[in-house]
Amino acid sequence: MFIFDSQSDFFRNPQGAVSTNRQIELKIYVKRTLTQKPVIRIEKRYDYENHLYKEITTEWIGTEKAYDLYKGTFTIKDPGQYYYKFILDEETESQTYELLTYAENYTTPRWIKGGIIYQIFVDRFHKDKILKKNRDITIREDWGGIPDYLPDEEGEIKNNDFFGGNLHGIQDKLPYLADMGVIAIYLSPVFDAFSNHKYDTGNYFAVDEMFGGEEALIELCKKAESYGIGIILDGVFSHTGADSIYFNRYGNYNSTGAYQSQSSPYYSWYIFNKWRDDYACWWGIKTLPAVDKDCRDYVDFIAGESGVLKYWQKRGIMGWRLDVADELPNNFIEKIRLAVKEQDTEAYLVGEVWEDAANKFSYGKLKEYFCGKQLDSVINYPLRTAIIDYVKTADCELLHSTMNFITEKYPPQAVNCLMNILGTHDTERILTVLGCNEIPEKKDERATYKLDINELKEGIHLLKIASLLQFTLPGIPCVYYGDEAGVEGFEDPFNRQCFPWEKENTEILNHYKALSKLRKNPLFAEGKYRCLIHDTKVFAFERYDNDNKIAIAVNMSDETVTLNFKETIKQYSDNSTGNSFNLDSGKYLILYNSKKF
Repeated sequence: MFIFDSQSDFFRNPQGAVSTNRQIELKIYVKRTLTQKPVIRIEKRYDYENHLYKEITTEWIGTEKAYDLYKGTFTIKDPGQYYYKFILDEETESQTYELLTYAENYTTPRWIKGGIIYQIFVDRFHKDKILKKNRDITIREDWGGIPDYLPDEEGEIKNNDFFGGNLHGIQDKLPYLADMGVIAIYLSPVFDAFSNHKYDTGNYFAVDEMFGGEEALIELCKKAESYGIGIILDGVFSHTGADSIYFNRYGNYNSTGAYQSQSSPYYSWYIFNKWRDDYACWWGIKTLPAVDKDCRDYVDFIAGESGVLKYWQKRGIMGWRLDVADELPNNFIEKIRLAVKEQDTEAYLVGEVWEDAANKFSYGKLKEYFCGKQLDSVINYPLRTAIIDYVKTADCELLHSTMNFITEKYPPQAVNCLMNILGTHDTERILTVLGCNEIPEKKDERATYKLDINELKEGIHLLKIASLLQFTLPGIPCVYYGDEAGVEGFEDPFNRQCFPWEKENTEILNHYKALSKLRKNPLFAEGKYRCLIHDTKVFAFERYDNDNKIAIAVNMSDETVTLNFKETIKQYSDNSTGNSFNLDSGKYLILYNSKKF
């Protein structure tokens, strides 16, 4: 009855999300038996419902075989989530396609595109001198030991063991990171807090003494800048710690917290079902009382002129990662962006979103991350899932479809700022994920588990392929500290072990350094993406502009495959040229005609 491909430039131009007031052209082939012109119906989504936005009658522009070709053009003036479909007659219509529209002035930072981000869990990266403070904590003297994971007598896992990593230690390793091609360091939370992970904020205006205090952060920012590296902080704004200036459940701060008095200046920040012990908390964890993100006083505290965001940006940081962004209301994120960009238009603002960020619906609201007033981009969890699925199952279908929805739905400026991950502080170590044959059921066994020789060999093999995809598909690779050194581990806290200085796996490390060199090509900053092959076990794509291209091909099949090209192209590894290349089983090829290497 009809032919239409939403992911084809011919049928839909431009591709991806589209700015407001830009002409959108749709074409469709329909059987010549159709008695009326197709109509394009466009609807806009408002949280739970879609409403008619406009209808466009197409015009006939030609005939091919048994089909007529029709074209419709239109513009959309308001940012938002739209859907379109073709009405062919009273009984026939196409499926519904998504179309995200963003503000014309929506831009994302240039400095970070094409680079490499490096995530550091501060306490476990590199230690300088131990900075003790008067808290119920454990100072570990066994760098590289297994983090505490057993509950105490009261059944609580306190996360209060410290190995001594701090901001001074990170500064010492800036030459190492610069050599890795890192241009941005994303730090786990650094603000004063009880735990080693610091997601239980105690004071937003103080860097934890265990990490070196405010001066250490300022010094790190300045020194990192001299290496061309920006510092990104983790903004945890959906909850605070119960042990904080603001809640002060245990009386450890010289303040009147919301737990202590209903007259507290912070009482309105929290949601008490019944003061004082019955309060809303993050995922039911009593040590993490949730804040009311609609509280004007709290929002101003974070995003106001004298708020947390501007305070730390004035001291040298270059961006923010928003923890659990889907738990922050749209208006709160908009005010966060406004404050961040007022201070520095090139500051990087990325949100923790685990699903499709263009069509995210959370807490009764349709999110508007990419409409121009909220995020620069998000952490690319869907791509992580798809890459792992491909290298482990040898089926590229999920990877192909994931890249299709990203490039079809997301604004190109957001695509180029995606934080592409293989591991984070919330996931198992990627080497363990790829190498482990059978996950132990008991936590004690997972705590001490190490890949055997065969598992390690397979894990490294698959990691090389997975990291190649991470580094070359659209977005910015974010390396979780130690992944490049062969660190293993299952779930938290086993994925947060110390960096193995002087014990790195050199095979993996050298591979990451080679990827860093490859990534210096400008095509990986803003080059377009096109899939070339998605034949179950073989996946190939190219990054290109008007004059240059780089092709990446992976063969997860059991046989050698031959890749044929219309033009002569070079192989990256040895600069050999040709238009036909053999790709062995379990291997990859990097081919190019780019003049920019």
